[in-house]
Amino acid sequence: MAVIDVAGFIADVKSQAIDSGFHVHDERHFVETYSLRQLWEVDLHPEEACSGPIDLHLSLDVDPRAMLGFEDEVMKIDDLDDPPPHGFSFPLLFTWTLPPLPEPPDLLVLATDLAGIGGMDLPVEVSAIDSFPSVTDAPERSLSMVAKMTVDLADVYMNQDQAVTTALDRCKHVSLYLLEHAPAWLGDYLH
Repeated sequence: MAVIDVAGFIADVKSQAIDSGFHVHDERHFVETYSLRQLWEVDLHPEEACSGPIDLHLSLDVDPRAMLGFEDEVMKIDDLDDPPPHGFSFPLLFTWTLPPLPEPPDLLVLATDLAGIGGMDLPVEVSAIDSFPSVTDAPERSLSMVAKMTVDLADVYMNQDQAVTTALDRCKHVSLYLLEHAPAWLGDYLH
């Protein structure tokens, strides 16, 4: 029997996302049959962006070695009052997407603004890719905004997921910032 219910944890994260003002649209669970590595994905967006253009993609990468190592250490605990072992974690990624931006923002300004919103708890990495649909076309710039946090398995085991709740609240603020500024970046795309 597994010590940690990952499916239950994902259900809790989705519930917290709804409490933070997100709509959950889709969930996917992938299992690699050879290594038993798992990937959980959840697609959501802020309530204010039902008609677009902001989407948030959440993904949890479950490494079976971390899970089994944590389970082995928990089984060694004799006293039920002893705290679970720390040092075992899964990465949790938050990725924001927008359609190609005809009038993209200055990346340094955007990165600075998002750093202030995400804070030390949820640093947001900003990058851009220029695509050329055809040789004669102007480039289309797509932005990628990614925030990463680690989920300590001891916190999941003890059902203490305050860090995830805080991260989702910050994700909501980042999403609202992007939603507020997207019309200027999208220009005629929205019309």
